[in-house]
Amino acid sequence: MAKAASACACLALLLLLGAGVAQYARAQADSALVQRQAAAVDQVVAGILSYVRWPQEPTVRQLCVVGPTEHADRLLQATHQTDGRPLNVQRRAIGDPQLSLKCNALYIGIINHESLQRLLSGLAGQPVLTISEGDPACSVGSAFCLHVGKPRVSFEVNLDAVARSGVRVHPSVLKLGKPRLEP
Repeated sequence: MAKAASACACLALLLLLGAGVAQYARAQADSALVQRQAAAVDQVVAGILSYVRWPQEPTVRQLCVVGPTEHADRLLQATHQTDGRPLNVQRRAIGDPQLSLKCNALYIGIINHESLQRLLSGLAGQPVLTISEGDPACSVGSAFCLHVGKPRVSFEVNLDAVARSGVRVHPSVLKLGKPRLEP
């Protein structure tokens, strides 16, 4: 009887260890996916920024990240764009009244519809490019809306928002993105 209990205890321990190893492997795979997605977002955003021109070209472009983000970790560490130009990336509060003065571009995280509308209306008439990770329908008014998938990152372009932003975006970038379809 003692041998049977000991065998059951060993089997239970092996099952627990196996489950723990499987859970650890899933966590590692999820972490690797998050890192790949962050790298892809970094590359797409840096690529977009390198093809944008402002009415008064800044020496160092200021990219501000607002709101909670899922994919901006690598972006926050960036110091240069893909074209080699210097880039300063910093987090800012959504309600910061200095956003249009301190930021050439905004990377907007996941914020509610009303906050996003307020944020974008506060930028009206200012040459600030907006890139959103939290507006999947691209309907509120960001110029670029990222779609982060498992294999790659794509984006939609809101041509009305680009035109209202006061910045010039190279036509090649506009062709790469899917145009936002009117509802």
